[in-house]
Amino acid sequence: MNSTAQQPPAERTTGMFRALRVRNYRLFTFGRLVSSIGVWIQRIAQDWLVISLTGSAAALGVTTALQLLPILLFGLWSGLLSDRFPRRLLLVVSQTAMGVIALGLALLIYADRAEIWHVYIAAFLLGIASAVETPARQSFLAEMVGKDLLHNAVSLDSACFQVASLAGPAISGALIQLGGTSTAFALTAASCVVVIASLWLLRPEELHPRSPEPRAPGQIREGLRHVYGHPALLWPIFLMAFLGTFAFNFALVLPVYTSDIFHSGAETFGWLTTYLAVGSVAGALGAAWLRRAHLPLVLATALGFCVVQLVAAASPSVWFFAVLMVPTGALGVVVHASATSVVQSTCDPSMRGRVMGVYTLAYMGGIPISGPLVGWVMEHYGARPGYAISTAAALVGAVVAAAAVTRNHYRNTHGITTAAVPDSSPSSHQSKPGAS
Repeated sequence: MNSTAQQPPAERTTGMFRALRVRNYRLFTFGRLVSSIGVWIQRIAQDWLVISLTGSAAALGVTTALQLLPILLFGLWSGLLSDRFPRRLLLVVSQTAMGVIALGLALLIYADRAEIWHVYIAAFLLGIASAVETPARQSFLAEMVGKDLLHNAVSLDSACFQVASLAGPAISGALIQLGGTSTAFALTAASCVVVIASLWLLRPEELHPRSPEPRAPGQIREGLRHVYGHPALLWPIFLMAFLGTFAFNFALVLPVYTSDIFHSGAETFGWLTTYLAVGSVAGALGAAWLRRAHLPLVLATALGFCVVQLVAAASPSVWFFAVLMVPTGALGVVVHASATSVVQSTCDPSMRGRVMGVYTLAYMGGIPISGPLVGWVMEHYGARPGYAISTAAALVGAVVAAAAVTRNHYRNTHGITTAAVPDSSPSSHQSKPGAS
C-alpha cells in the first residue's frame, strides 16, 4: 500500500481542501460533483415531466414518496451490502442503474410514449439504486482518505452537493427550455458515465483496505446492537432522525411561505432558495476547516439550527426571513456533515456499512411521513404554526439528545455505570471503533 495514503503527513492534514491532496479522493470528488449536478437536473426534469403529464400536485407527491420508499424498505439491507461487497463495485453498479433509468425515460419522452406509470416505476427503481449508493458512498470515503482526513472529506462531499444545488436547477431549466425533458434526462445519463469512469480510474493500491464481511446470520441485528451499544453512535443518529423528519422540510416550507405569508411569486421563491443554498455552501466549507468533528459540535449546531428556524417561523418580513435562511442553511449542513463524520469515525470499521445504513434510514426515512403531516398542519392551522410546530418537535429531539449525552458524560466522569447504558469503551469490542 502507498504509505502516503495510509498515514498522511502533518502538512497534508491542514487546510480547507486538504482531502483533495489525495489523488483518489480528488478523482472521486470530480465524479461526485458531476453526479450531484445530474441528480438536480433529473430532479427538476422529473417534477416538470409529472406536472406536464398530469397537472396534478398529488401525482408529484406520489412520485416523491415512491423515490424515498426504498430507503424505508431496504435501508438496513443496503447497509449490509456495503459491508459484504466491495463498495467501489456497488457504486459502479448503482450509478449504472441510475444511468439506465435516466436514459430509458429520455428515450420514452423522445418517442412521445412516456406515461405517468413509467415515471412511477422509474422513481421507485431510482430510489432502490439510491438506497444502495448512499451508505456505500459514505462508507467509501473512509477507504479513500483514512480517519485523519475523514471529516474534511465528508464536509467537501456535502459542499459538492450544495454547489450542485445552485447550478443543477438552472442547467435543468435551460435544457428543458432548449430541448425538452428528454435532453435533461439524457444529460443525467451521461453524467453517470463520467462518475463510473472516475471510479474505475481510482488506484486500488492507494485505498485503505478492508475485508468484506462473510455472510452470516443476524448481521443486521448485530449492526443495530452496535449502534445501541455506543452512545456516541446512538445519539447522533437519534438526533438526525428528528432533524431529518421535522426540520429539513424546506421544499415544503419555502413555497408555502412565499405564497401564503409573503404573498409573492416564483421570483421570491427563487431568491429564498438561493439564500438557503448560499448558506449551505458556506456551512460545508466552514465545516471543512475543522480538523475533526465531535459530539458537542453536533449538538450545539443542532440546537442553533432549530432556534434560528423558530425565529424564521415568526419572521415579520420576507427580507428578514431571507436573511435567516443563510444561517439556517449553514447550520443545517454543519450539523449533518459533523454528525456523519462522528458516526463514521466512531463505529467499528467492520460494521461501517450497516451503521451508515441505519444512519441513512434514520435521517431520510421520516421524510415520506413528515412531508404530508407538516403539509396537513400548515393547510389546517396556517403556515406559521405548521413551521413552528415541526421545528419545535426537532428542537425537542435535540434537547433530549443533548441531555442524554450530558448524562452519559457525567456518569463516565464519575465512574457511574448502569445496565441501561451499554458499555461504549473500545476495550469491550474485538476491534477498536473508528480504527482505520
